[in-house]
Amino acid sequence: MLKLSRLTDYAAVVMAQIARHPQQPHAAGELAEAVQLPHPTVSKTLKMLVRAGLLVSRRGAQGGYYLARPASEITASDIIAAIEGPVAVTECSHADGECDLASTCGVADNWQRVSLAIRELLDSITLAHLADSAPLKLPIRLPIQSISLAAEA
Repeated sequence: MLKLSRLTDYAAVVMAQIARHPQQPHAAGELAEAVQLPHPTVSKTLKMLVRAGLLVSRRGAQGGYYLARPASEITASDIIAAIEGPVAVTECSHADGECDLASTCGVADNWQRVSLAIRELLDSITLAHLADSAPLKLPIRLPIQSISLAAEA
């Protein structure tokens, strides 16, 4: 099953909560209470998101967590990569991937196309979309047919 980890799901939930009130500081405890997640889990998630450059942490009277850039400039792909690493279906589907079978498997190019299509879709979904209560409007047809690999270009 192709599935995101719980921590990635929680990261999206926490980020969406912050995005709904971007001007106010958000304390870990307040976020944990608002999204009904354990404080240690929220704290761990926040640290990972700060490390990835998606959130900033400020100390002091107006301290707390803030988005590092507008919600419209943070993508679902950014959030996933912050927790899980690069979005790729197979080992050979991302830039740093290594596979002993790549030269003989016969499916690597198509898996790369699938990974690129998924990344393209995730790159088109912003945190602003995720934080909105309205349902996402996804494309009916995925653009996998139009994806060319760097080796073909």
